[in-house]
Amino acid sequence: MKTVLTSTAFALMASTAMADTITLYTSQPNADAQQTVDAFMAANPDTEVEWVRDGTTQLLARLRAEIEAGSPQPDVLLIADTVTLEGMAQEGLLSAYQSPEAENYDAALYSPDGYYYSTKLITTGIIYNTGAETAPTSWADLVEPGMEGMVAMPSPLYSGAALIHLATLTGHDSLGWDYYESLAANEARAQGGNGGTFQAVASGEKPYGMVVDFLTIRNKADGSPVEFVFPEEGVSYVTEPVAIMSSADNMEGAQKFVDFVLSDEGQQLVLDMGYIPARDGMGVPEGFPARDDIQLMDFDPAEALENAEANLARFSEIFGAE
Repeated sequence: MKTVLTSTAFALMASTAMADTITLYTSQPNADAQQTVDAFMAANPDTEVEWVRDGTTQLLARLRAEIEAGSPQPDVLLIADTVTLEGMAQEGLLSAYQSPEAENYDAALYSPDGYYYSTKLITTGIIYNTGAETAPTSWADLVEPGMEGMVAMPSPLYSGAALIHLATLTGHDSLGWDYYESLAANEARAQGGNGGTFQAVASGEKPYGMVVDFLTIRNKADGSPVEFVFPEEGVSYVTEPVAIMSSADNMEGAQKFVDFVLSDEGQQLVLDMGYIPARDGMGVPEGFPARDDIQLMDFDPAEALENAEANLARFSEIFGAE
């Protein structure tokens, strides 16, 4: 009898331990992911976090394999963009959760059904080398006469942020697909990701480019000869949203994680990491303009998802990319 009771006690302890553990899949940089997890566990000492970090594409490939095998591992996702999560929501892979923190966010930054919530704003604007002849103020400046061969940008065939940028600009009344055709006619270089574009401009290989904000602003602070412009038409943005898997083993713990990263404390952490928090009323990192001075261009994740293949095909046709 003693052995039976002891075994039962251990079984209950194991069950309790499992209930107090959540598994996070994230595409955050390692240092950011560790900070996020440490801060959450400090605020929720009864909940442990096991986490896996990789690029969004690699994480999704891993997750798809787990789903095929009937054993998806993560409770929570914290990955690059809302388009990816919109697709997962439409497949029934995400759990709807109405976080009480949502009232502190612009409705454009989260799923109305509660399938995902933005945690930060990573905008794409214009980078230019300080040795460039002119300082651009708008997207239209990059296709002016005399700009032939002077512009670099990441390819949407490679970068998720660039694909969202493409969907945003081609959906803008004054830009549209004509803008990308003008870029191609001006021999803009469209290849690789944001890092390669930044290096091309910082080195002086190309005087102008399109790139995510923090790469330019952080490196400028470290002495790189670059400036960042928030164009007058506005900026596109990715938001590193958080979402709960419909297959989550620990739904309560997952909801606590969502609430934490959306909370004032969680968003202060985002600010301390050097990003623009998605939550209303927060500050901005050093070197950024006031949040109210940053104009976000209209973006619909569901529409971008629906048009993604067609957009990539048309981009490839215009730029002769494969």
